[in-house]
Amino acid sequence: MMAIIFGVPISEIVEEDSTTTPTNIIYNEGLQRVSVPILGEIACGDPITAEENIDGYTEIIFEGKAPKGTLFALRCKGHSMEPTIPNGSLVTIREQPTVEDGEIAAVLVDHDSEATLKRIKHQGNLVMLMPDNKEYDPIILDENHPGRIIGKAVLFTASLEK
Repeated sequence: MMAIIFGVPISEIVEEDSTTTPTNIIYNEGLQRVSVPILGEIACGDPITAEENIDGYTEIIFEGKAPKGTLFALRCKGHSMEPTIPNGSLVTIREQPTVEDGEIAAVLVDHDSEATLKRIKHQGNLVMLMPDNKEYDPIILDENHPGRIIGKAVLFTASLEK
């Protein structure tokens, strides 16, 4: 109860084995609050250079349990995923190497030097990175233009002010 009242992980109040209990999760009335590192920006348009430096942390609240695995957040820069994900949104990504068709993923392209956020579509040996905004063209990944999925978008938050 003290952890909930003071808004701190239980591990800060009692000693726990951190290998079995995540230390950044707080349970409260069916909600789960998780501290997630912000790792910079991701393109929602043309791919931008990927930077994996922590720019700070954000608190994400999930209804029920948070997704399992490693979570991180990226700030969206661009309009290719609008209207689904607005420019400037903070997208929470669960690290995983594959996603299903139609899911939105963070993808490293051009030999892991640039990152973009797009909807995934598999077609034969090709992977198409599909924008939600019809004014943008898909990006095609193949053996000459490789890419690697770094994770699935599980949540985004956006400001109502511009």
